[in-house]
Amino acid sequence: MTTLLTADDLFLFNQGTHYRLYKKLGAHIVDGGTYFAVWAPNARGVSVIGDWNGWRAHHDELHPRAESGIWEGVVKNLGHGARYKFAVVGADGVVRDKADPFAVRAEHPPATASIVWQPGHAWGDEAWMRTRYQRMSRAAPISIYEVHLGSWRRDRHEVLGYRDLGTQLADHCANLGFTHVELMPIMEHPFYGSWGYQVTGFFAPTTRYGAPDDLMAMIDTLHRRGIGVIMDWVPAHFPTDAHGLGLFDGTHLYEHADPRRGFHPDWTSYIFNYGRLEVKAFLISSAMSWLERYHIDGLRVDGVASMLYRDYSRRPGEWVPNEDGSNHDRDAIAFLQDFNRAVYTSYPDIQTIAEESTAWGGVSRPPENGGLGFGFKWDLGWMHDTLKHLAREPIHRKFHFDELTFRSLYAGSENYVLPLSHDEVVHGKRSLIDKVPGDAWKRLASMRLLFGYQWTLPGKKLLFMGGEIGVWKEWNHDDELDWPLGLHPGHAGLARWIGDLNGAYRTYPALHRGDCEPWGFRWLVADDRDAGVLAYARYGVEGDAPAVVVANFTPVVREGYRIGVPRAGYWREILNSDASAYEGSGVGNRGGMEAERVPCRGHEQSLVITAPPLGVVVFVAEGERVSASITIPTGMPRP
Repeated sequence: MTTLLTADDLFLFNQGTHYRLYKKLGAHIVDGGTYFAVWAPNARGVSVIGDWNGWRAHHDELHPRAESGIWEGVVKNLGHGARYKFAVVGADGVVRDKADPFAVRAEHPPATASIVWQPGHAWGDEAWMRTRYQRMSRAAPISIYEVHLGSWRRDRHEVLGYRDLGTQLADHCANLGFTHVELMPIMEHPFYGSWGYQVTGFFAPTTRYGAPDDLMAMIDTLHRRGIGVIMDWVPAHFPTDAHGLGLFDGTHLYEHADPRRGFHPDWTSYIFNYGRLEVKAFLISSAMSWLERYHIDGLRVDGVASMLYRDYSRRPGEWVPNEDGSNHDRDAIAFLQDFNRAVYTSYPDIQTIAEESTAWGGVSRPPENGGLGFGFKWDLGWMHDTLKHLAREPIHRKFHFDELTFRSLYAGSENYVLPLSHDEVVHGKRSLIDKVPGDAWKRLASMRLLFGYQWTLPGKKLLFMGGEIGVWKEWNHDDELDWPLGLHPGHAGLARWIGDLNGAYRTYPALHRGDCEPWGFRWLVADDRDAGVLAYARYGVEGDAPAVVVANFTPVVREGYRIGVPRAGYWREILNSDASAYEGSGVGNRGGMEAERVPCRGHEQSLVITAPPLGVVVFVAEGERVSASITIPTGMPRP
């Protein structure tokens, strides 16, 4: 009988260390037909059903392979494009029609069949792949544009396809200087309103925007334009839809049987049994398939906090503690460590990013040092504190200045991404610009202040679509962004500001080389709550010109404001959020100034500057290296 499974495959699968199962399980076109293989160890029988046999069970039966729990077989004269499911006779005697867990493509929802598919894209992104390590390094400038494909742009209210989206996204990101896009989940999902976070196809891109080949073409286009692609990956849970993974063979195969561990109360979904070796291999194989098949550059893992704690979002009596009474989910921790080991071993030039909302220590520390092994972690504390501060009336901000300075106590504990994500502009939270007080001018100025502050602090940057033009409406997944707003002078000025921030971030090494290093940041002024002013220095490696940032969180112009600076000489003003080019009031420092030999706050030299209202100004010392290429010094440490 034709088979793709060797004895080694079976051994590694049952051992939980086969991380390329997508090459063996699922549907694969072979000579004379299509080979099918599916894991259903407790099933009484499995057959393939589809259009060719009238969707009748028992017509094209599969056969168990040794003691592996895998059923396999060939359906003759069946090929590319055929719709199919597995009819699984469960351990309980019930026949369940299941989509293929390893399907490469699925029908357009609400239809639920899998599709035999053999992608055939010819990649042209060799130049990107050769330089990816430097572009993904923690010392590189990484500025991420987060996108929900179905609501970014539309054509007469219809969603665009992957290929059109790729071209338009590449143009938009190139024009604004973003280095990467992050795609909200594009794995197949039955309910559009879940935004992709309720996944049924862990190996299949959603058909809503086209075929797998079309997604490959989109990523290829972005890569050729020098833009990396990060995707949201969701191993924290899966939906209870009948065609999905739940009760796959009549038993709780992929999920925990005990609902206190296997059912998520917030999302009404199943939780994976991370302690089951075959489940671990399934999930890590999913991650590997996106990296290998689709040239994905980074995986942002959703809901990590929900995985780490057995009592996450549960009341007493609703969770099962460990034997010692503790609440850490040790199986999930081991899975995340194994996941990160596996992907970094095979693809050391990518990054994994954790959305982890607690104070868990060592998220971006290597597993061998007790960490989870992620490359980066979202700094959700910074996001909450900063947005809370800017939502206050300026006259009250001095009483809450620690909302801005608290981050410095933990900033060096992880490799951070500073996110202003989709989660902050939905469910009644209002858009970013609608969170801040004041008239339209002050709100636009506050947005320029927010982004200037975000882009000049240590950490990689992430902005959800629409933030770049200051959309007033909350994000709605059923509608496209309010693009005509971007033609308004104030909103167009905000987009220009984003473009110039990205340009400076990429150009000046001091603004990115030390994003994840303790030597990359130093306070110059952190206690002037009455003036509402913060000042800090950013540093690169030896020979890089340092940068000095001054942020004024009040609408009052601060003239004659003295700050200490790390060296003598001329300091050029490279960025000013209040410049008239951004529809600001034009308050500034005439392009720069010479440092004075007047001591200030521990520095021998100082500048006397004007801090514009609700504004950010950035100075760079002249006379040293001020331009960075993508070439990062060899030996740059990995997470």
